[in-house]
Amino acid sequence: MTEQMLHLPAHTPTITTKIAVIVRDDLPTWQKLNMTAFLASGIAANAPDSIGDPYRDADGTRYTPMFGQPVMVFSADADRMTRTLNRALARGVVPAVFTAELFTTGHDEANRAVVAARGRDDIDPVGLAVRADRKTIDKIVDGLRLHR
Repeated sequence: MTEQMLHLPAHTPTITTKIAVIVRDDLPTWQKLNMTAFLASGIAANAPDSIGDPYRDADGTRYTPMFGQPVMVFSADADRMTRTLNRALARGVVPAVFTAELFTTGHDEANRAVVAARGRDDIDPVGLAVRADRKTIDKIVDGLRLHR
């Protein structure tokens, strides 16, 4: 099919921001996937302009909107996770954070309580998500590999 047949735009708009999710590489797959979903929701809540328009199929069935830009998922060991958190904060980027203790809680209030119980240097970040201009994100995730 051609672009005309699909009614696609003639050009793709330039996206000036990036979304990156970073997960610790030593976690079980189910924890990585669960955490990625939670972290992405943090970006969506903090950046409503990152959400595109609703989807509709050819039959008119409506589907919810999603991010209107790619989400890159990286992996990091514990040391690089902390380094990445510090790089984000040093650049004024407010990250979504997932600490190891969040796997032991059962609801949002408990999640916030376990994060609030520790100072920044004492939290154990196992996942982060950040959204900022492309160059800033590139500096924050420099040296990390895309998750495989």
